[in-house]
Amino acid sequence: MSAQQKKGHVVAFAFPFGSHPTPLLHLVQRLAAAAPPGVNFSYFNTAESNQKVLPNADLKSYDNIKAYDVEDGLPEGYVFSGNPLERIELFVKSTPDNFRRRLEEVVEETGLKASCLLTDAFCGFRWTWRRNWGFLGWRSGRRGLRRFRFISQNQDQTLDFLPGLSAIHASDLPHELLHLDQPFSRLLYDMSLALPRATAVVLNSFAGIDPDVETDLKSKLKKILNVGPSPPPPGIDQDGCLSWLSSHAAASVAYISFGTMLTPPPELLALVEALEEKQIPYLWSFRDDSKRQLLQRFFEKTESVGKVVEWAPQTRILAHPSVGVFVTHCGWNSVVESITGGVPMICRPFFGDQMINRRRVQDVWRIGVGVEGGVFTKSGMMTALDVVMCGEEGKKMRENIGRLRECASRAVAENGSSTENFKSLVDIVTSSSHQEYINSVES
Repeated sequence: MSAQQKKGHVVAFAFPFGSHPTPLLHLVQRLAAAAPPGVNFSYFNTAESNQKVLPNADLKSYDNIKAYDVEDGLPEGYVFSGNPLERIELFVKSTPDNFRRRLEEVVEETGLKASCLLTDAFCGFRWTWRRNWGFLGWRSGRRGLRRFRFISQNQDQTLDFLPGLSAIHASDLPHELLHLDQPFSRLLYDMSLALPRATAVVLNSFAGIDPDVETDLKSKLKKILNVGPSPPPPGIDQDGCLSWLSSHAAASVAYISFGTMLTPPPELLALVEALEEKQIPYLWSFRDDSKRQLLQRFFEKTESVGKVVEWAPQTRILAHPSVGVFVTHCGWNSVVESITGGVPMICRPFFGDQMINRRRVQDVWRIGVGVEGGVFTKSGMMTALDVVMCGEEGKKMRENIGRLRECASRAVAENGSSTENFKSLVDIVTSSSHQEYINSVES
């Protein structure tokens, strides 16, 4: 098929950190499977992130998706200081020029001009090279930031001036939101400018989970499309996690995963001491080889009750009846997947929106607990395990999460709200009559 015969070129820009790149790729796969013939999809991500994401994506089964590497902003021979945000800041400094250069090369190679930009919200740059988006949202963004800075002086104050966020405390706000002199902070601010200009904002969420927030967003953005919860992505359970779970009793296993990051070493020791004391079967998605040696003795001592893997099919694991609790960093995708599986959470957030998500899980939806004092201790973790897995409070959490799970099921049913929204999204991204700019808020 010649370039002239092809009907569209949807270009996806991934933010290459944390859990961001994988959900965007899954969304691209869903769209590619539903798109009419002739629509092509390009997925742009850094080489390092692509090496982690692509092996589990099975792109060989799609003839209309191609992945490309973009520059990560790291100077040659650069030595890291150990700051976990350092890679992000270097990447942010290189954007959007890195995406623009790579896209121009791809267009020249293929003859396919971009008909739609599907970007992670963190890649919602000021696309002055793409089109003039104007300055809508500048004043409200500045005014909101001044308000946040003021209330940050009282950490217990709640955000009751924002619809649907009256339970969120100032202490839950991301540190980066309040300091515009940092690269990551400027990225957040650019995102606030980009979202009102987007043709549509796509959310891995569903109707009924946050009605007040959804109503407020609909009043401020052009189009909101909740398309979640996403179906389980294709992939192979290469380590036999599901068969291992099937050998355990219902709601007896603790599933542990902190996304692409891990807790600091002292906290890891406290966590494993609690697991060993309680003798709770555990399945741990443990991705950081640099810290494996620290816990190797524990893994060996508990191999009769525990299983450690580098990668786990999380959506399917959380849907397994043997899983009784999810110990999580509280990233948004993990929260949605836990709700979909009906599994209450023990939350240990680290940065970004994870503290806000923890507050929702614990105090708004009442489907989990945060760890005592905000960090893992042996006694605090043992208490949390007792509350979620043994007590009356844990039973109530399961009832609450069951109601949210029902909302999610209705949303993805035939003619459900998320199903219909996804059909609308397919129509938007595959339209060849005009160019579109779409933000995807996935994590």
